[in-house]
Amino acid sequence: MRPAPRRAAALPLAAALALTALAAPARADGPPAGSVPPDQDPFYAAPANIGTYPPGAIVASRKITPKAGDLDGKADVWQISYRSNDSHLAPQLDVTSLVVPRKAWTGTGPRPVVSVQAPEDSTGTQCAPSYGLSSGTLIAGWSALWSSSLLDRGWAFALPDHEGPKSVFMAGPQAGHAVLDGIRAVKNFTGAPGIGKDNPWTLNGYSGGANATGWAAQLQPAYAPDVTLKGAAMGGTPADPEAVARSLDGGLFSGFEAAAAASLVAEFPEMDIDSLLNDTGRKALADARGKCLTDLLTNYAFKKLSQYSTVSDPLSVPRIKAVLKINTMGGAAPATPVFNYHANTDEIVPVGQADRLVKDWCAKGATVQTTRSWVGEHAMEMVFKSNDVLTFLSDRYAGKPAKNTCA
Repeated sequence: MRPAPRRAAALPLAAALALTALAAPARADGPPAGSVPPDQDPFYAAPANIGTYPPGAIVASRKITPKAGDLDGKADVWQISYRSNDSHLAPQLDVTSLVVPRKAWTGTGPRPVVSVQAPEDSTGTQCAPSYGLSSGTLIAGWSALWSSSLLDRGWAFALPDHEGPKSVFMAGPQAGHAVLDGIRAVKNFTGAPGIGKDNPWTLNGYSGGANATGWAAQLQPAYAPDVTLKGAAMGGTPADPEAVARSLDGGLFSGFEAAAAASLVAEFPEMDIDSLLNDTGRKALADARGKCLTDLLTNYAFKKLSQYSTVSDPLSVPRIKAVLKINTMGGAAPATPVFNYHANTDEIVPVGQADRLVKDWCAKGATVQTTRSWVGEHAMEMVFKSNDVLTFLSDRYAGKPAKNTCA
């Protein structure tokens, strides 16, 4: 298992030290970017006084040579570490990667920026998007490659490690904080020409990345009213972890359950899940930490939660249900327009719970454009709807009225 992240400590003179750090973000010393995983790279280590930094304040930055696809030939890339908050509002260090095309922006106003939330769906920091960019690891870096179409339009994009330093999947509030504070950090960054306080922002994410996108959109009005969003595109959204788990349990893709279980236990120790596990379950939970999605899907295919538990239905245990409810979207309406797409025949993320999210948001006054494919497969839906997503984002930057399909 990975070592626990460093926690903040209140130190004498911490406020003065924080102000110094904010004035001149340091480049962290250590091994070359991408040469070691984040757990071994000092750039990802939180300073002892991280709690004195305001959310979104920059801790360190470094320019890297991207090794994912041909990005090095068309863009400049910086990694930026910043203070954010976990699901309990405890301070933590997060990292985002800012990718800026070298081609000049010729459009109206400042260059648009998209915060792209990757479907990391993993439990190990070696699977984080920033490490994929700097190391060339395909499983971690493919979202950057997929986002190269944004560069072709002259847009920049930020790729936050939204699972945070504990690599937690489906921890909604934590992910939302990471995304919003990542945008704040980029706005505070002065090292990228043409990027600063005034650039317009949108959100984009699919599957696990849609979970982070939706949480950021939902939390923005209360958590980050200083962050203005033009729109949010999200597809194949796992909005309700209990509904998704019940759909996946015992099937080909039950490795997603293992990823979520190991993650939520790390983020919400109050679940006290150990007391519900048998010996097989305790070993499985330990083995599920520190893994990328491919290993999780391989190792936990066709497994049922009841195989690991001393109770027949662990999802029905009150303290487990309480944590799952905390991580279910729909409690507040996004202030930004949303494009929500999904295949009705999605074999991994059931469409019904995404429909409930839309209904909840609409009832609270959100502007949502909902589209459903009658036939489709989870991964390919992202491909089929990619042009629609680009159109939605482009229209938001152009200031066109957003379509609203809420009844």
